[in-house]
Amino acid sequence: MRFHGALLLVLLWLPALAGAQPDGAVLFSRHCGACHGEDGSGGIGVPLSLPSFQATIDDGYLRRSIRNGRPGRVMPAFPTFSDAEVDAIVQFVRGWNKSAALTYLRPPVRGDIPHGRQLYAKHCAACHGETGGGGKGTGITLPRPRVTSIVAPALNNPGFLASATDSMIKDTLMKGRAGTPMISFLKKGLKEKDVNDVVAFVRSFARTARADSATLLRSEEAVFTVDSPYDLKTTVENIKRAVGSNNYVFIREQPLTYGMTAEGSEDPKQHIVYFCNFNQMNEAIITDPRVGMFLPCRITVVEQDGKVKMMTINPKKLSAVFNNSELNNMCDEMAVRYISIMEEAAL
Repeated sequence: MRFHGALLLVLLWLPALAGAQPDGAVLFSRHCGACHGEDGSGGIGVPLSLPSFQATIDDGYLRRSIRNGRPGRVMPAFPTFSDAEVDAIVQFVRGWNKSAALTYLRPPVRGDIPHGRQLYAKHCAACHGETGGGGKGTGITLPRPRVTSIVAPALNNPGFLASATDSMIKDTLMKGRAGTPMISFLKKGLKEKDVNDVVAFVRSFARTARADSATLLRSEEAVFTVDSPYDLKTTVENIKRAVGSNNYVFIREQPLTYGMTAEGSEDPKQHIVYFCNFNQMNEAIITDPRVGMFLPCRITVVEQDGKVKMMTINPKKLSAVFNNSELNNMCDEMAVRYISIMEEAAL
């Protein structure tokens, strides 16, 4: 009787579990709030609660944006979310909407692409870039007052082009976005036909080569390792000299386990050398403040079984990890410098 009673309780409980719906507020807080703000007011990401933004998007745009992300523009894709989870996030975001819900159809807007290119160069390129690459910094800003609430998005980004319908782009151009530098094209004196031409040109980005702003560095190595023919102490001194000849400033050298063990009990066979190029560091932090977790630059020197190795993180992993293609050139240059320093120290 006890067994059958317990089984009955389980069977009664299962439908309740099966019908449980994902909590959009919790999902948003966990996966979106850090960039878009817990109240949707923006930050690293665009302000989702902005009334003029809400008035020119539909639920489909939000769903596709969550699925596609913005390759190379900080926002990751979320392909593993269930449809129910995506819908829950969309419903939560749409809770900030004070206007009537829109549904955009997907038929293309017909327009004159060459004329649209001319209009884009005159009215759009200053903010969105000549080739649609978006504002500087991929939406990332340092913690300081902004002139506007949003950095111009990348219109040539495959994630945006897959998410936005022609009708939505047209509606945005016609209405503008109050609270941002984007004003109505009609108020600029353009006609609806001109807007159609701009939409056609923006859509033509999808037929061109993949934008540089959506390209991430790929590298199989997470760590660069170079063997040293010298003992640990000599290797450390060689690194200090090589740092200077590669246009970096030596900061300090300490045991790797410093601060993690009692003072005086650090492992003498594991040391770390810190160095920096301050101009490079400033540029990197402006591009993406998260790189502060990996700066200043460092090389670890380890002695194992009488052999000394120099190791450092591969900077080329960062743009992929952070989904920020604007780090590419910097990370590529840093990777070359790291290898050069270690190879020079091993000469």
